[in-house]
Amino acid sequence: MLSKTRISDQDMSQVFQQALKQKGLIENADTAAIFIDLDFLSERIQHLKSVFPPGTLHTVAVKANPLAAVLKKINHWGAGLEAASLPELYLAEKAGVPADRIVFDSPVKTIDDIGYALKLGVHINADSLAELTRISELKNSMPSRSTIGIRINPQVGLGNIAMTSVAGRHAKFGVPITGSREDLIQAFLKHEWLDGVHLHIGSQGCSADLMLKGVETVLDFIREVNSRLANAPGGRTINILDIGGGLPVSYHRCQHALAMDAYSSLLFTRFPELRSFDLITEFGRYVHANSAWAASRVEYVKTDSHVKTAMIHLGADMFLRKCYRPDEWHHELTVVDPAGSIKTGQDDLPYVIAGPLCFAGDVLATGAILPPIMQNDYLLIHDVGAYTFSMWSRYNSRQLPKMIGYAGGGKHIEILKTRETVDQVRDFWS
Repeated sequence: MLSKTRISDQDMSQVFQQALKQKGLIENADTAAIFIDLDFLSERIQHLKSVFPPGTLHTVAVKANPLAAVLKKINHWGAGLEAASLPELYLAEKAGVPADRIVFDSPVKTIDDIGYALKLGVHINADSLAELTRISELKNSMPSRSTIGIRINPQVGLGNIAMTSVAGRHAKFGVPITGSREDLIQAFLKHEWLDGVHLHIGSQGCSADLMLKGVETVLDFIREVNSRLANAPGGRTINILDIGGGLPVSYHRCQHALAMDAYSSLLFTRFPELRSFDLITEFGRYVHANSAWAASRVEYVKTDSHVKTAMIHLGADMFLRKCYRPDEWHHELTVVDPAGSIKTGQDDLPYVIAGPLCFAGDVLATGAILPPIMQNDYLLIHDVGAYTFSMWSRYNSRQLPKMIGYAGGGKHIEILKTRETVDQVRDFWS
């Protein structure tokens, strides 16, 4: 059992107070900082491993949190990494992750990308039939330990968030099962090195039923392919099944997401044959999302007759999805005083929480009911571990904030990444 499914505001406040007291850690220039609970991360990974069959390769999506220091810890905890670009593949390699614990999933792999991955010996999920042709040509010219799968779009429908759903009738990812079923079968008959299938139906907005339907659709396809392969020379079968990730997490205090052990139970009760495969998972949001929180100093508070606006140092630069699609994404907020203690009560006016960027949509919350906020207070923003700072925007050339890891409830604190300097921003644009 997990000891906790999210980090409470009391825990955040306690850790933040300790960080403020540690000399040189939170400096005046640190107008915002990201805090990552390393115990939480480790526990998530160990729990994930405990509820799947031994031998399952659990890869964590680099795109969810690409911090090099965190990737090294993930490797130390025995998990692998899923890379969706050549630089992410390079990050995984340099984090020390063995090739047999890396999955390469980019949908637009160049010939050079594929060659690099084959030389490393990582598992490659081809995104199209055309990519299989490229892989075939390269494999004929170089030895490689890579295993190869192909991504299939099971076309089981969209979840509640269209932008992160990828199993509709049309999707930019994978090969659609309906119109290309026979072509896919022929690919397995033709390429003796093709022995894996990959599916991923989306992230966050997809229900367990939809995820299970995706697995069911692909398993039905695998059964058909294996029956055809049984009559082919060699008698090989598809033995690698990458079920992707996508299990939703909770971003709300009072809402509970489906637990990983409950999802695993549903999977293996409904599809006991899954245990016969070399399984791969790619749970990035599940591992990272609830593991981190952000603290941003309140620089100004503006008041008019019906609303107050708190101006902070994080906005659409870090929370792209929240600012651009506010109805689909949510982050709880906690107000603390300059010493890190939680403020209570309720202001007479609602708040707009506004970021630092020069456009009107740079808003984290509207109509927020919060305690009275003063200049130099801090706003703690919950559940920022996945798809937030990894999506950092360069608009207005804002500096990436300091990243702080902690364990033991704040007894151990380390800097995972220093605050970006103005010279580093200049270098980026040079």
